[in-house]
Amino acid sequence: MPQITHRDLVAFAEDRVNLKKSEVDDQRAQVNRLRDRIENKIATTAGYGFVKALHAGSVAKGTALRNANDRDLAVYVKAGQAPEETPALVNWIRDLVAESYPAMSEDQIVATTNCVNVRFAGTGLDVDVVPVLYEGEPDDVGCLVSKDDGTKLRTSVRQHLDFIRGRKKAHPKDLAQLIRFTKWWARQQKKRDGEFKCKSFMLELLWVHLADGGTDLSDYAVALEQFFAFIANGGFDGQIAFTDFHPASELPARGSAPIQILDPVNFGNNVAEHYEAVHRDRLVSAAQDAFDAISTAYYEPASGQAVELWQDVLGTSFKAAA
Repeated sequence: MPQITHRDLVAFAEDRVNLKKSEVDDQRAQVNRLRDRIENKIATTAGYGFVKALHAGSVAKGTALRNANDRDLAVYVKAGQAPEETPALVNWIRDLVAESYPAMSEDQIVATTNCVNVRFAGTGLDVDVVPVLYEGEPDDVGCLVSKDDGTKLRTSVRQHLDFIRGRKKAHPKDLAQLIRFTKWWARQQKKRDGEFKCKSFMLELLWVHLADGGTDLSDYAVALEQFFAFIANGGFDGQIAFTDFHPASELPARGSAPIQILDPVNFGNNVAEHYEAVHRDRLVSAAQDAFDAISTAYYEPASGQAVELWQDVLGTSFKAAA
């Protein structure tokens, strides 16, 4: 019998990894107040073309980690009634937020490449207010600004949420929990290696790909081993894509990108577009190390040694369940 089992991982998740409902509720209330202020400001100012504001990101998807103090708010504005170019669009949203919160200092409302970061003093909550240019397409499809290079990116917050929520419904609890485990793993890797890259969205799509392919998610220790084996054994060689919103006939060729994981809402968006071969190599190497640790721990007769091997994957805070 392995020393570290599904039960140990469940206990660790509850103790360290998972975002508590009380945290979610408190943060949601604060973000809702921000949303209401922005909506009210736009409603009382002639010429603004506000459409709606939607919660987005990992917290909205239910895949966020404990102590995740960052939230995303997508603000849909009518194209033609807002600046079309960047950075003018982001600066326009920044001014709008500043007018909505006159008591905030300049360093609490900061324009970045693709959004406006709002930092609430006292709570430590950071909210990224992301402008989305909307031209009336169904399913909340619009254009936001890419975080990587500032270009316009066609997307849909609604469809992203529907995508992950649909898969979570098919795999209650297990899919979201395994996503959180690998986000936690990626966080540990980034602490060890400042050059390590692994987007949260990539991890979500990788798990959906494995789940769609029939991977059993019910035993977390086994599922994590299979996840890392997939990456280590050439999982990035092929194209990873989904046909929820577009037919397979519209898929582009695999191409030469080191990693190609396509946004299910927009096949033109390779989520790993800015990952070079060196980033892929680091990711594959880290996955191989994690796979080796989990595999070795399975046959380790001593509990203490098995825990140390799992700590190589999930950090030094990992411990066996009491």
